[in-house]
Order: sequence, then C-alpha cells, then structure tokens
Amino acid sequence: MIADVKKTAEQKMQKSLEALKTDLGKVRTGRAHTGILDHITVDYYGTQMPLNQVANLTLIDARTIGIAPWEKKMAAVIEKTIRDSDLGLNPATQGDLIRVPMPALTEERRRELIKVVKGEAENAKVAVRNLRRDANHQLKDLLKKKTVSEDDERRAQDEVQKLTDKFIAEIDKLLATKETDLLAV
Repeated sequence: MIADVKKTAEQKMQKSLEALKTDLGKVRTGRAHTGILDHITVDYYGTQMPLNQVANLTLIDARTIGIAPWEKKMAAVIEKTIRDSDLGLNPATQGDLIRVPMPALTEERRRELIKVVKGEAENAKVAVRNLRRDANHQLKDLLKKKTVSEDDERRAQDEVQKLTDKFIAEIDKLLATKETDLLAV
C-alpha cells in the first residue's frame, strides 16, 4: 500500500515536470522552432484541427518558420489564426508558403519572459508540493486504519519528501537553463 502511494506520487510529479517542459517550450527565445505553433488550432471545414494536421511546418532559417498548407485555400485561415494568437507573430504569405519570422527580442521583452518562466516554474513547484501533501495525507489515512505501523508511515513520508526535493531540484535546473537561453543574445 505504501509503495502504491509513493509510486502514484512519483508518476504525478513526473507529469508535472513534463507539463513544465512543454510550457517552457512554448516560451520563445530569439530562435525559431516549430514547437511554438503546437497549441494553435485552425478551423478546417467547421472542425478545430491542430496546425500540424493541415500543413507542413519547417524551419526556413534560424529565425523563420515555413508553413506549407496541404490545401491552398487554408493559407488565409492559417495566417489569420497565427496573427490572432497570443504569440505576437506576424506571418506573411508568399505563394503557397506562409513565412513566420521571429521578431528579435528586446532586453525589456527578455525580462518579461523571464518573469513568465519563473511563474511557470513556481506553479510546477506548487503542484509538486500539493502532490506531496496528498501522498502524506494518504499515508496518515493508512495509519489511522491501522494498515501500516507508525515507523513505516514515517519512513514513507521521508521518502515522499526526498522525491519532492528531487523534482523541485529538477524544476530549478529547467528554470536556470531556460533563463540562460532567454538571456543569450
């Protein structure tokens, strides 16, 4: 039973870490990468479809993403959707290809992005701590039901704390890497 509680907590903490990695991937640095368009969906015959399911996404150069729609008439819809998104990008259609240039980041914008990244990291830490609290609560319930001894419950709580420390250190490492990435000119 204790092993189940620890295993569940570890799996959920790992999911929180993966979610943070995904969120940090969306925060763009000065370089282009197709991942920043992953969450964009376009209206495709009345259905919202992910962008990568209606077009090919490629990198033209270090600062430009190329989008080649599979149907010509989708170009205008894709361009409008990207322009209206919260990414602050300004796509331009050239024939069959939509070019999405990445604007250079100003120092002020870099500082704002670092604040956003720190907020995301803090949210991930809170999620991990909440999972620790839930796991400890489950362990206390097992103790109340007298299915585990006090010593076992205490040891399990210590192990859950070590897990929490490990994941928080991992989050800090991701944050430091992303900050360095954002500050690099």
